[in-house]
Amino acid sequence: MPTHRTTDATPKRIRRMRTKAWRAGTAMIVDRSSRYGNPWRVEGNILTAPDGTTRSLDTPDAARKEASTRYRRWLDGEGPHTYAVGRRTFDRHRILTGLDRLRGRDLACTCPIPGSGQPDNCHATVLIDLAAHPDKSSP
Repeated sequence: MPTHRTTDATPKRIRRMRTKAWRAGTAMIVDRSSRYGNPWRVEGNILTAPDGTTRSLDTPDAARKEASTRYRRWLDGEGPHTYAVGRRTFDRHRILTGLDRLRGRDLACTCPIPGSGQPDNCHATVLIDLAAHPDKSSP
C-alpha cells in the first residue's frame, strides 16, 4: 500500500473521527495533536486565541473561517514564531519546514466537511495549498 497519493491526484481533506474503528489510512493527521495543528481553537461559535482570549462569532463556520485565516497569516509571518498553549508549543518554522511531508497527501482534521459548494474553512486546506505551492511560504 502506498504511503501517499500519486502526483496526478488532488489531495483532499478528510474528517478525522474519534471513534474506535476509524483509521486515517494513508492520510496525514494534521489536527491539534500533530505538529501541524492550529493554535487557534474553535468550539461551536467561540474562537479561542493562543493567548486564551475568546471571541464569539455568529456561526461555527465563521469561527472556523477566522481560525483558518489567522493560521494562514501566522504561517505567512504575522505574530510570534511560537505559541505555547497549555502543554503544547506550536512552532511556525517546524510547520513550514515539514510541508514537504504533506505534499500530495490527503490530510485529516476534526473539522466537519462542508456541504457541496461551501468553502472549506479548515487549517488543513491552508496546509494543502502551501504544500502544493511551496513558493507561497518560506521557513
